[in-house]
Amino acid sequence: MLRTLLSPRMLGLHLLVIGVLVSFILLGRWQLGVFEESGKPHASVDPAPVAVETLSRVGAQIEGPAVGRQVTASGSYDAARQLLVADRRPDVAAPGGNVSRDEGYWVLTPLVLPDDTMVPVVRGWVPKADDPAIAVPAGQVTVSGRLRAPEGTDSVQRRAGGVPAGQVQTVSTAELINLWRGEKVRNGFVVAPTPGLTPVKVAPPVTGGTLTWRNLAYAANWWIFAGFAVFMWFHFVRDAVRSSSAGKSPKVVLEG
Repeated sequence: MLRTLLSPRMLGLHLLVIGVLVSFILLGRWQLGVFEESGKPHASVDPAPVAVETLSRVGAQIEGPAVGRQVTASGSYDAARQLLVADRRPDVAAPGGNVSRDEGYWVLTPLVLPDDTMVPVVRGWVPKADDPAIAVPAGQVTVSGRLRAPEGTDSVQRRAGGVPAGQVQTVSTAELINLWRGEKVRNGFVVAPTPGLTPVKVAPPVTGGTLTWRNLAYAANWWIFAGFAVFMWFHFVRDAVRSSSAGKSPKVVLEG
């Protein structure tokens, strides 16, 4: 049997089947990768900037497609109500709270719009709470940035004992309404860079992916073909071994 399995003809069959198996498995893995990638969120078309008033309202939720949109706002900063968001890195996507303990602060300043409503603006990041760069620009300003949904007050692991006065740990509209009493605070916040402060990184809007089940079916097909190739190889080998055994002449014992 071993001689049959290692014959030139069978060796060629073995190599062919190995090549087919490797190809089919890789093709199936490729289609599976396409399927997995299709379900991931991806950057959508970045629309032109719009006035913040059109996307952020008082007492209304921010719609999903509005998150990350470019917005503009004109007004004056209320320096007396400025806050520092403690334990933050210069990236909106980075975790806050104890995970980023003492790694810096977001500078959060309310911008008073012409209609007397306020929109919270993260103007940038500083490494220390007493950094002179947190000084608030005076007079009328126009800012451009990206709109973010408000953070939940439970979205970070808070410091035991809280933070000093003038600091918060999340940019929560509900919390800001209590801190800025008597003011009409628009929902969410704008991340807008200010000269002198380290910009806080913020991503453009994203849309959820749509799983392409067709690619998953293609992957399954390739792997089924690989299984069929093994099945056919087994039958070819079995038939070759049987034919070889049947072709052997029986031994004849001569008695004198």
